[in-house]
Amino acid sequence: MRVLVINGPNLNLLGVREPEIYGDNTLEDCINEVKKALPGIEVDDFQSNSEHEIIDRIQQARGNTQALIINAGAFTHYSYAIRDALSMYEDIKIEIHLSNPHAREEFRHTSVISPVVDGVIAGFKKDSYTLAGVAISRLLNK
Repeated sequence: MRVLVINGPNLNLLGVREPEIYGDNTLEDCINEVKKALPGIEVDDFQSNSEHEIIDRIQQARGNTQALIINAGAFTHYSYAIRDALSMYEDIKIEIHLSNPHAREEFRHTSVISPVVDGVIAGFKKDSYTLAGVAISRLLNK
């Protein structure tokens, strides 16, 4: 069993970037939460500030990864290309956000990727990753 956690632009700066919004945990801390929630399952992670690299990783996951967790960052709101790649991935997909996009600026209220994922978890900072791991564990063990 394999799970891939994909993180988009600026998430490499977690822990120093606007901690009042995103928390003071690093991206590594967040990935470790997923790993703790999925004992015995291989968890790979990938972060990129480039849309095409994220698309490539989603495409590469087809057929060899049972679930994706994606925090697409700002791409969430306008990347139809990432949306299309996710729609072609046929296994479990969970969209996550550290903050609650609906409590923020108007442009963050729309996610173009939400319609093609199985669920959305938002607003729990690092625990958004934990909750995604728990959800995947339950979905894989149905």
